[in-house]
Amino acid sequence: MNKEFFEALDALEKEGISKNYLLEKVEAALQAAFKKENNGQSNVRVAIDTEKKTVRVFEQFTVVEEVTDPQCELTLPQAKDINKRLKLGDVYEKEVKTKNFNRISAQAAKMVIIQGIREAERQLLLDEYEQKKNDIVSARIVLIDKNTGNAILELGKYQATLFKTEQIPGEILRSGQYIKVYVVDIKTDTKEPVIVVSRKHPGLVKRLFELEVPEIQDGTVIIHSIAREAGSRTKISVYSRNKDVDPIGSCIGVKGMRKTNITNEIAGEKIDIIEYSENVEEFVKAALSPAQVIDVTLSTGITEEGKLERGCNVIVPQDQLSLAIGNKGQNARLAAKLTGYKIDIKSQF
Repeated sequence: MNKEFFEALDALEKEGISKNYLLEKVEAALQAAFKKENNGQSNVRVAIDTEKKTVRVFEQFTVVEEVTDPQCELTLPQAKDINKRLKLGDVYEKEVKTKNFNRISAQAAKMVIIQGIREAERQLLLDEYEQKKNDIVSARIVLIDKNTGNAILELGKYQATLFKTEQIPGEILRSGQYIKVYVVDIKTDTKEPVIVVSRKHPGLVKRLFELEVPEIQDGTVIIHSIAREAGSRTKISVYSRNKDVDPIGSCIGVKGMRKTNITNEIAGEKIDIIEYSENVEEFVKAALSPAQVIDVTLSTGITEEGKLERGCNVIVPQDQLSLAIGNKGQNARLAAKLTGYKIDIKSQF
């Protein structure tokens, strides 16, 4: 272990990798290397002094009445020849010069040390991004894969892939561009942890509102539910815990600036902000806006799987039917997701 080794430890600690953690790994690696040289029969202790920048290896022998394993035991007479103070049960340590390690053992120790560094870096990533799960992070696009359309992102010290399937449909991304992404999960069932990110997830819009609207940050305005079809439209329901605070106005902002800022961040996606009501009929009516609704009748049913299904029958004016259903059924579909009710829309005859 030379000077460069200790300098590397100091450098890694500045990067957030615990020196003590690495030292434990190094000690274990050296012990394993020495035991391998001795067919796994020797007992050793490794002492690393970071101040003096030294590594010492001691072979240990237990003082016994009768030796059964000469590689790790001494008789009392043998021990007395070395040190008269030794007695039965004591452990005598003999220093071994590390230069005596053969090349294979040194390589084995090196590999364990490298693995220790990787494990530490892995844990750092997990610790940092577990806290950012279900949150937004800023990322720089390093490159766009021409074949798949996937975007490779730089997130500080780490990288992530924004898959084409998690991008906003129709949005054009460019290398060097900075974007906000939603951290969906951290996958640990792979060799290296994978940061799963998305711009398509409803959580992105939810967090953008939480960051943009002070009344949401302080808990005055609450987001009840959100339904999103990325690249096209989002419906979000909110309510106020203070009767003097308008929840919709708070989310829109003066001259619509708060809503505009969020819309710009998600490639111009349309956003409908709806006031939540505990009255289900009123909530469904609001969720179907901008269409006018004449009547809402609640119903329940049983699905093919035997589960209870909440539904409602909605009556709208004849000239509002297409608006209530929306382009390709989108308005009704988002309203159903937002309210949690299956919605059947019919026109008034």
